[in-house]
Amino acid sequence: MKNKMRRSAQRLSKEECISMLERNTAGVLALYDGDTPYAVPLSYVYKDNKIYFHSAKEGHKISAVRHCSQASFCVIDRDDIKPEQYTTYYRSVIAFGDVCIIEEKQKAKAAMQLLALKYNPDDNYEHRQKVITDADQAYKVLVLTISDMSGKEAIELIKHHNN
Repeated sequence: MKNKMRRSAQRLSKEECISMLERNTAGVLALYDGDTPYAVPLSYVYKDNKIYFHSAKEGHKISAVRHCSQASFCVIDRDDIKPEQYTTYYRSVIAFGDVCIIEEKQKAKAAMQLLALKYNPDDNYEHRQKVITDADQAYKVLVLTISDMSGKEAIELIKHHNN
């Protein structure tokens, strides 16, 4: 991230950013396809400074990743509209880094395991393995390795925490 945060008092710690990535279920991956920016909402899982996504084998997202590995991923944790104040009380995180397609089958399956555990934690191991193996030819797995990350929340939420 090249720009400094203007309102640094609203900056969230790295631990708060990670917590936000761990507890939420959807975000927006922003890519560049060579002609235009491309942003796509996705389910994801965060682990060890990496964000994993699954994708169809071909399409706009895959083409964009192949064109340019630089990406950002944004998660909105809170967005409370305050119409009387013409504002929102927000909390969000944005991660920057390089995204790539995981080509090695075992690593891709391991990432799919992480996704499956996040979205269906009550499924049993055998069934989860079968679903992942059966769909093996239908998906690609992408990983964003985070090089920089920042989170920010509305000053009103900070004041509330401190009271």
